[in-house]
Amino acid sequence: MYSRTQNENGSYNSRCLDCFMTIASCVETENELDVREAHHMCPEKALAQLLAQDRSAPHTAARN
Repeated sequence: MYSRTQNENGSYNSRCLDCFMTIASCVETENELDVREAHHMCPEKALAQLLAQDRSAPHTAARN
């Protein structure tokens, strides 16, 4: 999820609503925003996915 705003000069900004990182600033078209947002690697989402995988994986205790 992203928050898009339009500047007075008609350009756009985009901010990730998960990590609050600015994804794009002063971008001319919404299509360019789509591309930049698609390439954003959100650290918050990545961490959440890793934690979800860890919770769903069966934990086995190794005994020596």
